[in-house]
Amino acid sequence: MSTGTILIADDDRAIRLVLNHALGRAGYEVRATSNAATLWRWIADGDGDLVITDVVMPDENGLDLLPRIKQLRPHLPIIVMSAQSTLLTAIRANERGAYEYLPKPFDLGELADVVRRALEESAKGAVSPAEGEAGEVLPIIGRSPAMQDIYRTLARLMQTDLTVMLTGESGTGKELVARALHDYGKRRQGPFVAVNMAAIPRELIESELFGHERGAFTGATARGTGRFEQAEGGTLFLDEIGDMPAEAQTRLLRVLQQGEFTTVGGTRVIKTNVRIVAATNRDLRQQINQGLFREDLFYRLNVVPIRLPPLRERHDDVADLARGFLDRAVEEGLPRKRLSPRALERLASHPWPGNVRELENLIRRLAALYAEEEIDLEVIERELADTPVPAAASDTSTGESIGAAVDWHLRRYFDAHGGELPPQGLYQRVLREVERPLIEHCLIATGGNQLKAADLLGINRNTLRKKIRELDISVVRGFK
Repeated sequence: MSTGTILIADDDRAIRLVLNHALGRAGYEVRATSNAATLWRWIADGDGDLVITDVVMPDENGLDLLPRIKQLRPHLPIIVMSAQSTLLTAIRANERGAYEYLPKPFDLGELADVVRRALEESAKGAVSPAEGEAGEVLPIIGRSPAMQDIYRTLARLMQTDLTVMLTGESGTGKELVARALHDYGKRRQGPFVAVNMAAIPRELIESELFGHERGAFTGATARGTGRFEQAEGGTLFLDEIGDMPAEAQTRLLRVLQQGEFTTVGGTRVIKTNVRIVAATNRDLRQQINQGLFREDLFYRLNVVPIRLPPLRERHDDVADLARGFLDRAVEEGLPRKRLSPRALERLASHPWPGNVRELENLIRRLAALYAEEEIDLEVIERELADTPVPAAASDTSTGESIGAAVDWHLRRYFDAHGGELPPQGLYQRVLREVERPLIEHCLIATGGNQLKAADLLGINRNTLRKKIRELDISVVRGFK
């Protein structure tokens, strides 16, 4: 039988009864209270071998109590429970010295296993307090079990320099997770530098990463600083790592092995101190078998693999994501909107082939183009339908819903090609068909403010002005 005294603090009587019964049957002595004051008195008296505490209690936040506990009894393991199932809660619990964080509702079998491991490690003196403090806001949203597993993994990684490999379909938020690892980790005072392998000409990738000397190649009229130097002391995010050519893979492997590199055309050895976070939507093991990716580099990068689930595997998060994107739209200057319960249910049932990015684009479109304060099911059905429909913007004379038109073209391709990404040519054709009305819609939705319209379109203001001239869009009604 198990031995040890477990101290429990939770203002929910039902939780206390369940834990008392489950842990008592496992052989532990259990003492339970509804408040932080009693828990602190027990701990100060030297009682208990392990603490299980809720975050929200009537007299004190459980997370605020953790540093005092760790200072007084540094080897006392603490398990934090919370219905506030966010990444920030997991980070705070971890950084304030918690042994483990469990979101409510939790599995009693898992809890019993965590208790057993914590007591065993405590007996060996292996449980020690963590240091650091998390920020106040984190833009990763999701309360589903899949996201809770990711939160706990990320919380443990924040104060390390371990290399992380993020995998998942396009649009699942890989760069967002990479930024969270940086912004809430011990390198947060350093730079975060992101580079997309797929967006750089293959012949320029080595120069982009490692820099070049003057005269190293045609057009190199001055020394160029590479991304490794730019990220010194911080985090380098290598997105779409599966698109890296073989030559660059070899150089990257040497950097990871030796912690140093030379610029293209240079001879001086440059020491580097960066944390690497890599990401891909490809199957790198398959690419290894095909001779397209180095196996030794894969193992150097795949120290901590994290798979980000597609949105269709986390339908429970759709409503929270949608509300979060509506709030973000207001911050961007778009009108405040809300979604009806029926609309939220319909969004949750959609397969979302474009994942979180597709949902975000839809929500921004709804905020920009529809006049209704509350978006109901009918609007969602029109936007998700197979055919474009009129948009209920403040001025409906500009024609069809641009987002629906784009969705229609791309969904047809997805359906016909088993979810494969469409070729560049199809994107270009769709853009030609919708570009002018899209720009007109955005200008109308932003009251003619070109800066806001450019941000909504995801382009800079100069590009927007060029498009207005090329497409002969009339600058009327206060457009500026």
